[in-house]
Amino acid sequence: MNLYEYEAKEILAQYGVPVPEGRIATSPGEAEDAAKALPGHKFAVKAQILAGGRGLAGGVELAPAPSMVAQIAKRLLGQRLVTAQTGADGEEVVRVYVETAVESERDFFLAVLVDQALAQIVVLGSASGGVDFEDRVAKEPGIVKTLPVNLDGTFADAACTEFLTKLGITGDKADQARSIIAALIKVFLRIDATLIEINPLTLTREGTFSAVDAKVSIDNNALFRHPEFAGLASSQGGDEIELQAQKDEINLVRLDGNIGVVVNGAGLALATQDGISDAGGKAANFMDIRTTATSLQVARGIGILLKDPDVKSILVNIHGGGMTPCDTIAEALALALAWSDRKVPVVTRLAGHNADYARQMLVDRNVPHERCDTMGEAIAAAIACAA
Repeated sequence: MNLYEYEAKEILAQYGVPVPEGRIATSPGEAEDAAKALPGHKFAVKAQILAGGRGLAGGVELAPAPSMVAQIAKRLLGQRLVTAQTGADGEEVVRVYVETAVESERDFFLAVLVDQALAQIVVLGSASGGVDFEDRVAKEPGIVKTLPVNLDGTFADAACTEFLTKLGITGDKADQARSIIAALIKVFLRIDATLIEINPLTLTREGTFSAVDAKVSIDNNALFRHPEFAGLASSQGGDEIELQAQKDEINLVRLDGNIGVVVNGAGLALATQDGISDAGGKAANFMDIRTTATSLQVARGIGILLKDPDVKSILVNIHGGGMTPCDTIAEALALALAWSDRKVPVVTRLAGHNADYARQMLVDRNVPHERCDTMGEAIAAAIACAA
């Protein structure tokens, strides 16, 4: 789950990361009132979307007076902002963030993430942050420096000093930066983040640091540990069908094919997608049924596929494990087909825990389906049925 900038900054501020003072607004009048309530005489007006590249796309503007803040907000609100990260359709701007503008002496880049190759949390930093940072990194990846983080969230003092020196941060500035790094790591661990990025981390003319922009991503699989984020998740909008599937313990992504896919486990789901593509078919969705899903929840997920007019066949590719036996999926399939007025060909491949029992259940309940014993056979049959 990605957070809006203002949400990310609110969390970071709670852990002591310095951020400019700002307020959210959903109308030009609210934006002007926000500017009047903020300190300073210059303001930044920022479109709030869940994508980067806003500055280059005209989604961030500076205003010298509250009246100008209102004019900028009027232009931004309601438009679909297209950036390099949104796709051609862009994202609608329904709120703007108004904050006190920061006079920059120098801009840095700072991020915390998991290095998957090392299976370790690392801090990334660069002495040249800013709006075109990604382009510069693509041309010169060596500008990014790395600080390893221990499992308990600590880091070696000498390594941190060397890391900051490479960024050109020394003396009392290094002490400030060290505190910010420690705070970011603490946030990262506390909220089960997958990414915290500050770009830019600005050194102001007063000699202090400020997180002028912030991006925070949280592991969806850990949201059950964070009820405090429930409101943030619901405020983000997104595909209503995919969000409903999430509530039913199913990871679902809609695609543009005609073969509905019902799979448990992300690895098997990806292998199924590859198999369909290699065989000349196109999947209508990605589905990963979580181990915690009940038969009723899975039935609702299958119901989503049955309601899709583009779905011409359904492939059920299940390998039963300890938490999700095959009969749970068989029962869900029987329920979904019984609830739906629309019938499409169903191909099943069931293996693992309770596979024989599940196959017999489908027969006993008169569920129309074509049984296959291998994944390759099932994929070929589903493609043929969808033709």
